[in-house]
Amino acid sequence: MSLDKRRHPFRPDLAAENLRDEVEAERYVQGVRRGIVVANAPLRRLPSPDAPLDTEALFGEHVLVYEERDGWAWAQLELDGYVGYLPASALGDPVEPTHQVVTLRTHAYPGADIKLPPLRALCFSARVSVERFEGEFAIANDGAHYWARHLAPIDELEPDFVEVARRWLGLPYFWGGRSPEGFDCAGLVQTALRAAGVNAPRDSDMQEAELGEPLPPDTPRARGDFVFWRGHIGVLTDADTLLHANGFHMLVVEEPLAEACRRIETRGGGSVTSIRRGPRLSGNGAAA
Repeated sequence: MSLDKRRHPFRPDLAAENLRDEVEAERYVQGVRRGIVVANAPLRRLPSPDAPLDTEALFGEHVLVYEERDGWAWAQLELDGYVGYLPASALGDPVEPTHQVVTLRTHAYPGADIKLPPLRALCFSARVSVERFEGEFAIANDGAHYWARHLAPIDELEPDFVEVARRWLGLPYFWGGRSPEGFDCAGLVQTALRAAGVNAPRDSDMQEAELGEPLPPDTPRARGDFVFWRGHIGVLTDADTLLHANGFHMLVVEEPLAEACRRIETRGGGSVTSIRRGPRLSGNGAAA
């Protein structure tokens, strides 16, 4: 069985040690665990700033680095196993997070004063290690001060992933994005599901193969179901309404499913390839 290079770190000259018995390479190495120390870091297909963006890694996430050369790190994200090239400047020592950002965006301040120039702006689901709380602020291991109500414990889950996805209505479409810079269709779904405690792969073809169960044609659609086209995914907010990041509006939008189907087919995207039952969650966000 051929391995998907998007989720398996191997090249002709180099591969992960755990793939030694599955692929041929000139050498095999153990990955070195590093942390993302910038707000959001691009993971690109090639070690070049103009190479295609495949996804983003957010502050506080962890990666396994297999090679660092010429300012680039060939790495695998712990979040979803995606493999690509990150700017080496985005990496630092890994820190075990205690809290996550639960607002669309929040600022890190150098002290307990919201009038100070921020150190950085983090986005939803970025991760921080909080050492203590003082008044309205959570103070992280690096001394950064975050507004405490913008954070939640790392294991706190959202009860409704559809409502999480709806928070980004109007955000720009951005290929490879999973930050306030914008989302692509699969990044939107992955981020919303992760907030509810459901792990999801990064790309829409992976999601169609791995998320939920196929919905038989005579089964009524429901909120939280996934609709797939070739290379595209959306989620239903009710039986007849689709929420998706798309390249027609260049936005995250909510629109009638029938209208989206007609337009996508007319514009050459084909017909729906499958509808899959989304996870039904309990009150604390974990899959029931």
